[in-house]
Amino acid sequence: MKIEKFIYLHIFFWVIYLIGSVVLPGIAYGISSVILDITFFMASFICFYVNYFLVVPTFFHADKIYRSVFAFVISVSCFVGIRYSIEQWLFPAIFNIRNYPADTNIFYYFFDNVFYSSTTIFISTAFWFFKYFINAEKEKSELTEAKKTAELQALKTQINPHFIFNSLNNIYALVYQNSEKALPAIEQLGQLLRYTTKDLENDFITLDKEIGYLDSLIELEKLRIRNPELLSVEKKLNDPELKISPMILVPFVENAFKHGDFRNKGFEMKISDKNKILHLYLFNFKSEKLKDEISGIGIENVKKRLEILYPKKYELKITETDIDFTIDLKIDLNEKN
Repeated sequence: MKIEKFIYLHIFFWVIYLIGSVVLPGIAYGISSVILDITFFMASFICFYVNYFLVVPTFFHADKIYRSVFAFVISVSCFVGIRYSIEQWLFPAIFNIRNYPADTNIFYYFFDNVFYSSTTIFISTAFWFFKYFINAEKEKSELTEAKKTAELQALKTQINPHFIFNSLNNIYALVYQNSEKALPAIEQLGQLLRYTTKDLENDFITLDKEIGYLDSLIELEKLRIRNPELLSVEKKLNDPELKISPMILVPFVENAFKHGDFRNKGFEMKISDKNKILHLYLFNFKSEKLKDEISGIGIENVKKRLEILYPKKYELKITETDIDFTIDLKIDLNEKN
């Protein structure tokens, strides 16, 4: 809750309090009662904010009841001291009126006003706790958001080195074989690095940029595959300007090429965004050498990011057999949800 709303809440309370304790009694009992009602109001007002700004913040402790009792005594003493000074000392000298008989003992005055001050102290304390819990929830939310941001940043920094490492392995193999494809592969990797260096700093990018990563990655991988015509890619994008977290799809495709078998075997990828629901379908055959190995950090990384960024807005189905691997991912990219 913003500070303006707290101020309005206080103003509303005091308007109601003023009407109930001064205006209405003045109408009912005449002007003679208004003077003492005003002193009561003044004492309540001062006591309210002494309790609100000083007493409760200083002495409140959930596990130490004696401190709360001590705080209550201080607030009552504030109310009594103000009211006694005005009604028993100041008013008799100026107006020759007093609220209690002249011989009233201060201790009697104190205990008699415990009841009258309790309502003000209780409401003041309730206001303070209301503000306290609102601020506590806000701080908790900010800490959670900061933790989420830090975690996402850590996950992003894992993606980029892992991705580069795999790409360099591919290029190393081409250079080792003195392949004429090595130079285009280096150029393609340079383009990918420009993408990742620039866009990983953003929380979200357009969908067409993310698809651009995939296109560049596939073109890079085609350079080392004997039968690139077996790679089937189908894209049906209606809204390429949809926002998506960068590198959220790339790990799936990168994982397919890392662990896939492309010796006369195909690879199928379908991407669509019907009704702003991103749908990625990915199928590849598994390499004989890697059948018993786990998919690596890429898939686990993207699972964590999906859970943080799109809670209850995505569906991920991973089907793995001895010979193939299938990814079926849907992400709701509607910003209003």
